[in-house]
Formats: sequence, structure tokens, C-alpha cells
Amino acid sequence: MEIEAHPHKCRVLIVDDDAVGLKNMARIMKRKGHETTLASGGREALAKIRRDCFDLILTDLVMDEVDGIEVLSEAKRNSPDTEVIILTGYAAVSSAIEAMKKGAYHYLQKPLHLDELDCVVGNALEKIRLRHEVRRLAAGKDKPWGVEQIVGQSPAIVALKKVIPQVASTDSNILVTGESGTGKELVARAVHQLSPRAGKRFLAINCGSFTEDLLANELFGHEKEAYTGATSARPGLLESADGGTIFFDEVGDMPLSMQAKLLRVIQEGELIRVGGVRPISVDVRIIGATNKDLKKAIQGGQFRQDLYYRLNVVPLLLPSLAERKEDVPLLAHHFLKKVVMRSNKELLGFTSEALELMRRYDYPGNIRELENIVERCAAFATGDKIGAEDLPPDIKEMEVLSFHKEAHPFRTLEEIEKEYIHWVMAKAGKNKSQAARILGIDRVSLYRKLKKYEIVEE
Repeated sequence: MEIEAHPHKCRVLIVDDDAVGLKNMARIMKRKGHETTLASGGREALAKIRRDCFDLILTDLVMDEVDGIEVLSEAKRNSPDTEVIILTGYAAVSSAIEAMKKGAYHYLQKPLHLDELDCVVGNALEKIRLRHEVRRLAAGKDKPWGVEQIVGQSPAIVALKKVIPQVASTDSNILVTGESGTGKELVARAVHQLSPRAGKRFLAINCGSFTEDLLANELFGHEKEAYTGATSARPGLLESADGGTIFFDEVGDMPLSMQAKLLRVIQEGELIRVGGVRPISVDVRIIGATNKDLKKAIQGGQFRQDLYYRLNVVPLLLPSLAERKEDVPLLAHHFLKKVVMRSNKELLGFTSEALELMRRYDYPGNIRELENIVERCAAFATGDKIGAEDLPPDIKEMEVLSFHKEAHPFRTLEEIEKEYIHWVMAKAGKNKSQAARILGIDRVSLYRKLKKYEIVEE
């Protein structure tokens, strides 16, 4: 029978202690286009389930040491949205039915028939797709969804938008690095919204905003009479986000004692409330963010190396706005649209002079600073467009750096541009990619200008 690729691709784990059966199932799933992981027994499957997240698990029921029921239980505990299909022989059909009562999606009797397998897998994937769609609609049609809320077309942002859905489908911890104001929380929210945890809570916590005692109480909660005034037990934020995602902003500012407690949550999946002794199980995905060099902090004894490696499973680096200046006009219009929607002002955009001045500015405060500038300009603008006269003084009064020792007056723009590009190319060591970034243009535009001005590399 010809096997057609299934329209809905998914991440599949196949579990079977029979090497031949495992190989055959893997071949079928891969030919259908699914991302396939193999486990040659229940014990290996448990390890993979705890380390990663799967849309669908196909597991044999009868296996030595760890059977399919245990695989099912661990899969549902780790990711309730994962669908599990039990594979069984005739003698174990009653056990397979029992597995369905415990949350299995379906069971298939060996030997497998390809048309039946395709039908059951397809129905399971459709259930997963509909569940995600319901969550998306419940979140609100007008709310940005996933990477759609990340504005930009620069190469670095395009690459980031491609990788976010990939890492979101796993359950790995993530460390987002970048300067303040680059949008690290925006990335964390996009990961959560595109993950199997989207229906659960997303909590953002700034580690630098709390004292050590207050942070411990907020995160872990407390038992009754844990301290003066604690008249009743209260769960912390980690418990309230069970099944969801917690974003630790400025995680490099977390006190060392709290780092040890967070490490326990990541490693053991449990916490102890302040004043308590009983471990409480929690299932949360951790996304950390920092503008610090954590490797230097480790060398200086301010950050735990073991916690760093637990957080930095998937590293995501956000570029500064100065490194993606081609995105400034897009971001400026995006923020202006938000201002117009919540105010009575009718502004149509920016003049070309204003956009050019804004594009040349370096934005030490990054995207957050650009948003504040747009709001300020919109408040004081008198025309239907924001012009150069509406910009803050630090942008309007920018002086073009002198790159020629004896600048002559009344030179044409082309002469100045040609000399400036020649100077930048020299400073960049003839590296066209670096020169294009400094100039704020793409490589294709740079090539055109090099050809136009006949700037030949030595």
C-alpha cells in the first residue's frame, strides 16, 4: 500500500522492545513526514519523556521492566496534552482497554494495518490541532499570537521567528540574553503561546525587584505560622503556575540561596514552602532572561554554574536595536498605530526626514526607548505626520561624525556618501557584512553602492 505523507506533522515517540517492530514503525512514521524518536524499551522511554515533549506516543503494551501503562502514566504527568496510542497483541486487549480508561487515546492490535494506523494517528493529530485552536481563540482574536507580535524583518529577527516555534514545541528550559529593552519577555510569551502549555498560566517575575525573603515567599509560598502574620498557608507563584511557564527576568540578579532552591525545582520537579517540610510536586517550564554575562558571574561566584547549564539548554540571543536599524521604521509605525488606537489623535505616520533621523540614532535603551520616543512625539506633534521638529533634542541634534581630516564645504551628497562608504569599508577591514551593519543597509544595497561609486577592494 502506498503511504501518503500526513497533512499534520508532529513529534512522535515510538516505544517497543522488539527491534524489528521498532524499525518498521519508525520507517512508516518517517515516510509520513513526522519527526520520529525511538526508545527500545519502557525505561528508555521514561528518560526521553522527562527530557522532551512529544505530540504523540506509540508504545507497545507488554515490555520487560517498564510496560506501556507506566509509559502512559509518565507521559500524561509530564505533558497532559500528549496523546498515547497503545500497541498490543490479542491476549492483552483487555489491558489495552484499561489503558484507555487511564487516558490513552486508542489502542491498535498487532499486526498493524497501515490504513487503520493512518486513520487513528490522523484523528489523534486532529484532536491536538483543535485543542490548540480552541486555546488560541480563547486567548482572544485581537491579541497577537506567537511570533506575530515580534516586529521586524532584519535577518536576525527573521531567524529568531523561525526558531521560536521549534523550541516552543519542546519542553526544554530557555535562556534569553540581550540588552535591556530588546524584548526578552516578548520572546518568552511567544514561546509559551506556541507551546503545549499555552492553555496554562504564564507568569513573569523580575528577580531584581524583590528582596531575598520576599522573593522566596512569593515563589514558594508559606505554611501557616511560618512567620509572624502568616495566619494561613498560601501557595506560591510556582504552584499557581503548575503546568504553565514562568519567566524569570534578570535571573542573574537572583540571590545565590534562591538559585539553589530554583535548581531543586528544575531537577526534582518539587518545592518546599517557607516554614514547611513536605515536598510539593510542580510542573513548570522555566524561561530565564538576563542582560549580564553569566559566565563572568559564575567566575565571580555570583551565579551557580549548575543552574546556568540547567537554564541554558536552549540559548536565544536578542540583537540590540543598533544592530537591526532596518527595523526602526517598522517598529516606529507599529508603536504609532498603538498610540493612535488608544488616543484621539489622527496621525498618518512620519516624514521621511524624521524616519531617517530615527534610523541613524543608536537607541541605548533599545526598543523600549523607541516606543517612548514615538509616544512623546505623538503627544507633541501638531501636524498629521511626525516630523523632524517633533523629535527629542538628542535625536535632532545628532552631528554627522567627521570621517575626513579636511572636510571641504559645499560637497554633493554623492561625494560624501562615496567617501563615507570607503571609510566604513576600511574600518570594517573590507568585511562587507560588518560594513553593511554599520551603514544600516543590507548586503545587496552595499554591493550596488560599491559598484555605483566604483569602490574596488584592494
